Amino acid sequence: MVDRRREREDVSRREMVRHQLKARGIRSPAVLEAMGSLPRHVFVPSHLRDAAYHDRPLPIGHNATISQPYIVAYMSELLSLSKTDRVFELGTGSGYQAAVIASCAKEVFSVERVPELAALARQNLLTAGVTNARVFSCDATTITGKYAPYDAAILTAASPVLPTYLYPFVRDGGRIVAPVGERQTQELVLITVEEGRGRVESRGGVRFVPVIGRHGFVQE
Repeated sequence: MVDRRREREDVSRREMVRHQLKARGIRSPAVLEAMGSLPRHVFVPSHLRDAAYHDRPLPIGHNATISQPYIVAYMSELLSLSKTDRVFELGTGSGYQAAVIASCAKEVFSVERVPELAALARQNLLTAGVTNARVFSCDATTITGKYAPYDAAILTAASPVLPTYLYPFVRDGGRIVAPVGERQTQELVLITVEEGRGRVESRGGVRFVPVIGRHGFVQE
């Protein structure tokens, strides 16, 4: 029974990569390999395991979600990661985005505001065999330079403004991917940090849960 379920999940994962990622334009070999090998079902609640490879976000508790596979792949691809990169992530959630990035980079430093989710993400990453992602619990918008500089950064929650507070901690030429806008709808932006400033490119409309913190939204 266990082997049969594992076989179904392997098939679902391959179909996810083929139909949701490759068919929609994802080309990064590193991202495709990561998402084709990582057990996404580990990062969703047990009662939603059968929907783990569906093309939609899923709730993970605490008003948070795991993003749909395509969005995870697209944002990861925009970061243009290499195996020497150190990456900062705001919003660990259940840890899946961190796992994908960790497969494409040297190491990931991920911050989750909700302690229970941070603990869940650590366990999920361990279960998935990801050893180069570290998870912390605090207000990620109050980032310090302890582990900086980073080659790239990603926000997996919506910011009301451009995350300029990250610029000092990202190397010159580094990339930041973030959803920016109102609570209900945002624009996904790719920011290239150049001499302490950000060159911003729009990459389409998205919808994420809000960043809560000093430089985020006020908690309702």
